[in-house]
Amino acid sequence: MTRYGMAIDVDHCCGCHACAFACKAEHGTPSGVWWSKVLPKEKGKYPTVKLYFLPVLCMQCSNAPCVHVCPTNASHVRKDGIVDMDYSACMGCKYCEAVCPYGARTFIEEIKPYYPEHGFTPYELHMNKYHLKGTVEKCNFCAERIDKGEVPACVDACPATARFFGDLDDPNSELMYQIARRNGQPLAGELGTQPKVFYLY
Repeated sequence: MTRYGMAIDVDHCCGCHACAFACKAEHGTPSGVWWSKVLPKEKGKYPTVKLYFLPVLCMQCSNAPCVHVCPTNASHVRKDGIVDMDYSACMGCKYCEAVCPYGARTFIEEIKPYYPEHGFTPYELHMNKYHLKGTVEKCNFCAERIDKGEVPACVDACPATARFFGDLDDPNSELMYQIARRNGQPLAGELGTQPKVFYLY
């Protein structure tokens, strides 16, 4: 059984935000909604402070709090381990958003044009049909691309090859090689959510 996961090489991330924009273009998320983000961070102390970038997305937790609290099963886990959403079943209670320790979910209060003075573009009108006001959205590892044999848009777009995607249950995969070689660690692993996104430092 395939169990999809991702590793992100923080040392190689240049903060270009290509992953975030590729995600937004792929899913046509509404204005203000980012399933994938790149956060600027600092480490060290003056005079040796260093700026680095931390890409974040849904961590696809094996022990996902968002799935446990969802009263309608809108948040659910696919057989391949991807935490996905059935937006037609989402009642907008925002329980999942409240319990996600990674801030990976966004409640859609309204769908508005990127440039209100110009109205919706044809692209926005086309993509808006995939987004429902009053529901909570999140990254799904580009499940629709995976089902076609493709990698997530963020992985495909990264110019620095800072993302690795594959099967966590395949010891011979490039993903597992990178995690083992670099001692990849999840964010806030101590919370017990068992994320399937690992970071390489």
